[in-house]
Order: sequence, then C-alpha cells, then structure tokens
Amino acid sequence: MGRLFGTDGVRGVANADLTAELALGLSVAAAHVLGEAGTFQGHRPVAVVGRDPRASGEFLEAAVVAGLASAGVDVLRVGVLPTPAVAHLTGALGADLGVMLSASHNAMPDNGIKFFARGGHKLADELEDRIEDVYEQHRTGAPWERPTGAGVGRVKSYDEGLDAYVAHLVGVLPNRLDGLTIVLDEAHGAASRVSPEAFARAGAEIITIGADPDGLNINDGCGSTHLDLLKAAVVAHKADFGIAHDGDADRCLAVDHTGSEIDGDQILGVLALAMRERGALREDTVVATVMSNLGFKLAMEREGITFVQTAVGDRYVLESMKEHGYALGGEQSGHVIVLDHATTGDGTLTGLLLAARVAQTGRSLKDLASVMERLPQVLINVPDVDKSRVTTSPELTSAVADAERELGATGRVLLRSSGTEPLVRVMVEAADIEQARAVAGRLADVVKSALG
Repeated sequence: MGRLFGTDGVRGVANADLTAELALGLSVAAAHVLGEAGTFQGHRPVAVVGRDPRASGEFLEAAVVAGLASAGVDVLRVGVLPTPAVAHLTGALGADLGVMLSASHNAMPDNGIKFFARGGHKLADELEDRIEDVYEQHRTGAPWERPTGAGVGRVKSYDEGLDAYVAHLVGVLPNRLDGLTIVLDEAHGAASRVSPEAFARAGAEIITIGADPDGLNINDGCGSTHLDLLKAAVVAHKADFGIAHDGDADRCLAVDHTGSEIDGDQILGVLALAMRERGALREDTVVATVMSNLGFKLAMEREGITFVQTAVGDRYVLESMKEHGYALGGEQSGHVIVLDHATTGDGTLTGLLLAARVAQTGRSLKDLASVMERLPQVLINVPDVDKSRVTTSPELTSAVADAERELGATGRVLLRSSGTEPLVRVMVEAADIEQARAVAGRLADVVKSALG
C-alpha cells in the first residue's frame, strides 16, 4: 500500500479513492494510536469533527463519527466550518483530537481527511505513519479492541461552534472595520456563513458572492482559484477591495479597488509591516517558501525585516515558525499563518487583519500592497525527464550558474522536481519579462537534453 497521508492529510476522489470504509478505518486507527501514545492519559477522549459543504462530506462524516465512537471517543459534531475553525475549536474546547473533512481548493468530486492533535496542531509525521500501519494491520485481518456498553463513544452536535469561532476572530482584531465596503467570495465553501458574519460584526459593509453552497458547487468557477468574478464584483460595486477564500477557507487572496490581484506575498508584506508597527512581529522576521517572488524578498530587506525561506508547503513554513518562535509566515498561494491567533493557515483571519490595516491607515489596499513590486515570473514544466538527477547533472548545474550570473541580483532561478509527476519545474524571475522568458526557455531545453 502506498502512503495514504500526503502533506495535507488524506485526499482522493470521494467514494472511489476515499471510501466510507477507509474513513471509518482511519478514524478507529487514529483513536487507537493516539491512545497508545498517551494522548488520552487515562481519561475519556473527545474529538471535534467538522467538514466543508461537499455532498460526499455527509457520508464521510458519518463514517468518521462512527469510527471514533466505536473506539470509545466522544464526538462533538460542529458541522460545516472552515479547517482553521476546527483546529481552533479543538484547542479551545480542550479536545483530544480534531478531524476535518475537506479537499480544500480541489474540485468537488475530491474530498479529504485531516487530523489535528490536542491544541489544534497538525499530527506529527510519525503519528500519521503509525495510524497508517495500524489501519493496514486491521485491513489485513488484525482485530480491533472494541469497547462495549458504556464504553462506546457518545455523539452530539456542538452548534455553538460558529459563534465561538467568529467571536475569536473578531476579538483578536487590533481595530474595527467601520467605513469599509468589502466583497467576499466564499467559493461556495466552508466559510460561507463564518466569513460574512465575522466581517459584519467587525463593522464592514459586505457584499457576498459564492456564498450559496449546495454540496456540488464548491470552488466551481469562484473563490481563490478563480478570481475573475471577484474582480468584476469589486469594480462594479465600487468596493474598497475584495477577499477570496478557497473551499475550506485556509487561504486568502485579495483584489484591490481597481480589480488587480493581491497575492499571498503582498498580503504577507502588508501584515509584516502592520505587526512590526504594533510590536507583534517577533524578531522582525517573516517566513515564506522558496516560491515567494523575489520582489517580496527585496522589499523585506529594504524594510529591515528578515526573510526566512523554507521548502514549498505550508507545513514547512509552520515548522520553521514553531521551531524559532516566529509570528508570521505563509505562501504566495494565500496560506498565511499568524501563530499568535491560529495553529494553521486561516483565510478569514488573514482577510480581517488585512482589512484592519486598511481601516487603521486610511490607505487603499493597492497603496499598501505597493510595499513590494512583483518581478516577472516565468514557470515552465518539463515532462518525461529523470527528475531524480535535477541536482546532480553537471550540464544542468553549469547552465543554472550561467543563468544566475546573467540575471544578477535582480533575478532568480529555481529548479524543482515534482513530488507526484515525472517532470521538473523551471522557474525564472527577472526585472524584465522577456529576459525571464528567454532564460527559462534555455534552461528548459537543457533540462530536456540533460535529463531526458
């Protein structure tokens, strides 16, 4: 069996790859593993279970709840809420674990399962590996230890979850949002109720689109992966700006009043300056991945803010933040982590903090985001090559060195092997788009000849 857990839980096509049987089995395995690891420490365990609005989430939630309860875990069903809400409630309620059913920005047929440990933190890799091992042992014949009678878990709805989470979000804002008009695109996803409620409570006048989930329309032509509707709505309503989430609302992208996109790098830049101003940016440091635009790095250096780079993936950003005590990190895609107030990327919190900065300064989002200039970035995927030799090929190493000398301090080259496909990604940044295209094209040709 291949590894079930990826970098963001277990995902696949619901009822094909991700079946009810798998969801139930993983939930029972998680309960056993966490119990063996001492997480429950002799007391009756409690789990928080939430989901996004996908139709498949209904039967998968039933399977997860059944699995947990059959293993002796009491379950609090919080219903449709964002991933960061489930993480927050897991910590706030003192639960022993949390489970979120979502495939984030993926299309509707997919779904996923993500487990959180006590405190709302992602499970360590070794615990995920152990859960897989225990699940596989059971699947191939090893029996579960099953409680009976009063030992089985009890299940109840926790309808207060939405209000508790919204109160948390509004409570951490440094100032109110009165006077702002904001368009919110909820991707017909998990934040369709939460986000409008939070922005309204904070004082903003809101216009919502993509906030009518029917179980089938999540991420369908809207949300953070499809910004055209939001851009048009912001301009049409003459709004101050717009905010877009993905299906489980752990991401946030924005659109300024002219309809121009504000990406995760620019959002990080705005929040970094705001947090430093109020003394919340510990060690004057922000964490982001190697895919962040070079313009972001140059802007942070100019502002006297240290920029720490990690491998691609919000899990690596979070690991660096927790290890060194940094307060702010994120990705160009809009995963932004404010560690003082969230244990994971939180799109609604990010949007609220961005809006708070606009309200506090009286400056437009376009003006605030100009703290950095996005340098032209060209990405070419080179398929059907031996990606394992991307760092060892002398011919490729020499070509990269030549390209870096040509680009100088205002350019950058990044070659990455895909984690799931036999291809190499060639990314080149330069002050001039034509130069970036030319250099990327030459490097892609070298990748083909050297690794093909």
